[in-house]
Amino acid sequence: MKQKKKGFKMPHSFVIVFSIIVAAVLMTWIIPAGEYVRVENAQGIKVIDPTQFNYLPRSAVNIFLIPLYIVKAFIKRVDLLLVILFSGGAFHMLTESGALQAVIAKAAKKFSNNLYVFIPILTLIFGLVCTTQGVNIFIAFAPVMVMMSLAMGLDSITGAAIILLGGAIGFSTGTLNPSTTVVAQKIAELPLYSGIVYRAVCFAVYYVITNIYLIRYALKVKKDPTVSPMYDLDKDNELNTGSDLDSFGTIDLRKILIILTLVASLVAIVYGSVQMGWDMPETAAIFIGMAIVVGVIAGFDGNTISKNFLEGCKKMLSAAIIIGLAQAISGIMTDGKIIDTVVHTLAGGLNIVPAVLQAPAMLIANTIINVFLTSGSGQAAAVMPIITPLADLIGMTRQTAILAFNFGDGFCNYILPTSTALMGIISASNIPYDRWMKFMWKMFLIWLAVGAVLLMIAQAMKFGPM
Repeated sequence: MKQKKKGFKMPHSFVIVFSIIVAAVLMTWIIPAGEYVRVENAQGIKVIDPTQFNYLPRSAVNIFLIPLYIVKAFIKRVDLLLVILFSGGAFHMLTESGALQAVIAKAAKKFSNNLYVFIPILTLIFGLVCTTQGVNIFIAFAPVMVMMSLAMGLDSITGAAIILLGGAIGFSTGTLNPSTTVVAQKIAELPLYSGIVYRAVCFAVYYVITNIYLIRYALKVKKDPTVSPMYDLDKDNELNTGSDLDSFGTIDLRKILIILTLVASLVAIVYGSVQMGWDMPETAAIFIGMAIVVGVIAGFDGNTISKNFLEGCKKMLSAAIIIGLAQAISGIMTDGKIIDTVVHTLAGGLNIVPAVLQAPAMLIANTIINVFLTSGSGQAAAVMPIITPLADLIGMTRQTAILAFNFGDGFCNYILPTSTALMGIISASNIPYDRWMKFMWKMFLIWLAVGAVLLMIAQAMKFGPM
């Protein structure tokens, strides 16, 4: 009797990210070290001089130093890690109070049969905010959206996708983004925010296509929950508080005050980030304050508040560790001095691409670069000094080159296990990376195809001003 072969089992997210870390170390032994000369441009931004690239003596990273790189990465991103941990503590306090469940039940009951309205409204909100912000500011929203999604008879992927896909549209089309579009336009010497009309058109196109994909998926799951990649895991998801919306309890004065505290905290985070220049430390502090206030309003004593907060922090530890691991990759590649070599090689290859495909090829090149260099502003500073003169040489407008950079830098963040926004949100939603990819891979390919078409249109109409 033949033994039944075991099917392939996707490795744990930790294994995937650690494997990429090892691969990054190996690449520092294989890829030649290289470096562009960096100069300060007229706007005071340190950029690459595309005419001055030099190969350097090999600077391979010792594989036995991987643990040290991981530790250094945790130290470098400790502010983000604290936001993730403390948001977990704060939201666990909310769920223990019962207030969140009661309000979610009311909202879910109202919209459960009208997904055509419910999903587009929420994706539009997240998309508009992310025209100026990174999607990682919404990591704390993930439990709320997942809980609402599960209560409506959907799955946890739908809840996380509303944030990630909505935010992706706003961030990746670069309508107003100061960390990508503005930096790129300064380097390319274009008027700031120029080209906004066509980028707004791109936003609208992506918004419609993405919502069609997401609504179709949500309707399939609602009709047959077994089609969800998360079907088995959602049964035991702590955010799944039951399918009976009437069992979530009534809304009393305590619960109203708790929800008002939540709303005030989230508004403060977004307003502070946009208007007052807040960063991760202020956001982490807001979550500590929110947890204490919610615990007091709920009537918990000091011991209960402490216990609930620590319990919530523990549940977010996995997300924090993954983000710390992912940060080690860029540190390794920087020390190995191979990032500039990768950029130099990809940029050089664009010269041999047929004219009609040059803009889509630039999109692919930026997508590949983003695997190694996930910082939007960092990628702009690395690639725009090369892409700008290259675009001039091949007859492409600089505005089209910036659009290719935006698409390439943005959209692949939602499939990369090194993306803090992706890994933070799916970890907060208890969604393993492999389950997310079962849902996401088709959407990503659609995004790439749409981006290629939009870029060819931009190239054909000489998308200006330059």
